[in-house]
Amino acid sequence: MSKLEIAIWSFPVLFVLILLRMPIGLAMFILGVGGSVWVNGSWLQVVSQMKSMPYATFSNYSLSIIPLFLLMGQFATHGGLSRSIFAAAESWLGHRKGGIAMASIGACAGFGAICGSSLATAATMAQVALPELRRYGYSGSLATGALAAGGTLGILIPPSLVLVIYALLTEQNIAKLFMAAIIPGILAALGYMAAVAVYVRIKPDSAGRREPAPMAERFKALAKVWPVLIVFLAVVGGIYLGVFTPTEGAAVGAAGTGLIALVNGGLNWQRMIHSLQQTAISSGMIFFIVLGAAVYNTFLAFAQLPQEAAAWVTEQGFSPLMVLTAILVLYLVLGCFMDSLSMILLTVPIFFPVVSELDFGLSPEDFALWFGILVLIVVEVGLITPPVGMNLFIINSMAEDTPMGETYRGAIPFITADIIRVVILVAFPSLTLGLIWLF
Repeated sequence: MSKLEIAIWSFPVLFVLILLRMPIGLAMFILGVGGSVWVNGSWLQVVSQMKSMPYATFSNYSLSIIPLFLLMGQFATHGGLSRSIFAAAESWLGHRKGGIAMASIGACAGFGAICGSSLATAATMAQVALPELRRYGYSGSLATGALAAGGTLGILIPPSLVLVIYALLTEQNIAKLFMAAIIPGILAALGYMAAVAVYVRIKPDSAGRREPAPMAERFKALAKVWPVLIVFLAVVGGIYLGVFTPTEGAAVGAAGTGLIALVNGGLNWQRMIHSLQQTAISSGMIFFIVLGAAVYNTFLAFAQLPQEAAAWVTEQGFSPLMVLTAILVLYLVLGCFMDSLSMILLTVPIFFPVVSELDFGLSPEDFALWFGILVLIVVEVGLITPPVGMNLFIINSMAEDTPMGETYRGAIPFITADIIRVVILVAFPSLTLGLIWLF
């Protein structure tokens, strides 16, 4: 069996291990080590590689941004910011048909701007919004579907942990990636709200209404979310304007969010310790996946898979759009079985060299930014795609009276909105790159 065949066969083996519930980081690590030994015919080079790879991987200063953004999300959760964001959105939208579901999505977008994690956004906002949705007669299907979809905004609205990982893998500017994600993130939120509007007109009995809030109450609720806007502008704006580096921006965001939580009375000593513990646990999990992916991708590099794949695609004469479409569809399929971070770490080192050889009429940097946002969006769709969409399981576990089948059906309108958005962003790269070109 040739080196290339060994690399290709490693993928079905990897998926089998994942289906057997082996942690994805461990599965990639084992296959990476075993594959490297098989390809090189000796343990010596692999042992030498493992002696230096962990340090080389984790000594990257930019990786420190990950625990800082995770800590920022923990402080935001304990600081009561999720409740104030939802209260503001509900006061302005709640009286409309489907308005509380729309408010939930808007609140997810706002919370995602200071969280950076889809799962954390979904779980946190569900605690706040789900009781209100059920109180006003929203069906289990619409309530859980809207919250699961809204949660995905946590990894699209900057700051985003997945974008940070993509930037490190492809050596792109984190600030520009954050800027490129803003318009697609707004389109995502608006698209989900439009999906709710269509849904409640097709099924009028799926949502009730609440009385309109007085205008004074609306502005009072809106005034309580100004800290969120300040943190977002400080982090994203400060990074893009060069006031501080992305890592410094993450530190500023974590400190600012922690201070807000402290002032709001939502952060005490016990919650501080809990936030630090959860940040350490999540960081350790992410870093082990990063290490496993590094070992596995080193094995693929030994087998020349990325180079051979790029050469094969070029020789076939496929159009760039056809190749891009195939890759995006594959991400949708992988999203049914894998989490977003694992998909990015596993596939970007393979796919990025392939598509970089194709001519999309963009500069190399613009293409890398555009491709990164497209990948992020389709990875995000995977979080609400049956049968293993992580957000669906999180929300359904919190809505104990809603069967899983209803949650699956509730996600369909939002998946449709996502696919429409992907088509639009593929057709019009300027929507993604416009802010970067402008500034």
